[in-house]
Amino acid sequence: MDAQLDDDALESTLAESLTDLAPDTKTVSEDEFVEVVGGALEAVGGTLLFKMCVQNHGEGQHVAAASVGDGGNRQFLLLTLPTGGGPLKVETASRSSNPVAGIAAAYAGLMDVFKAAA
Repeated sequence: MDAQLDDDALESTLAESLTDLAPDTKTVSEDEFVEVVGGALEAVGGTLLFKMCVQNHGEGQHVAAASVGDGGNRQFLLLTLPTGGGPLKVETASRSSNPVAGIAAAYAGLMDVFKAAA
């Protein structure tokens, strides 16, 4: 199967699950972001790797990195939501232009090493 199709299918599945999850409030708190991300990841069996709040082009945004699958089939996702409200954007880390996307795979690899050492 083409990796591009896999990315499209994964992003599409997540987009469908987000229809009712976006917060209606004008300012999005970290707790609201975690709730929305949790619902999205539950729909695809994903695992939250980390979350942070960053400035991107002068706009505050919540960013979360997640993984879906394991081993050689593991894919990394980036979920972003403006702190001022708006739609949750979900994309595979491989297709994202967000600088945080590059951290996802490295972070997951580090966590794998820590688990093996424990």
